[in-house]
Amino acid sequence: MDLGPHAAFIWSSYAIVVVVLAGLIAWLVIDGRQLERRLADFAARGITRRSAAKAAKSDS
Repeated sequence: MDLGPHAAFIWSSYAIVVVVLAGLIAWLVIDGRQLERRLADFAARGITRRSAAKAAKSDS
């Protein structure tokens, strides 16, 4: 595969895209884990969602 005189630009562009996508995926995974811990902490303290309370009222 001959990319010509712009090979360095093309490969560096691909590398930047891979790094940015990996960073975004890592950010989402880390943020998801933090949110799960926060929700588990709320549940342990007995704090529930308002929508869950409304659903319980409408079921009875």
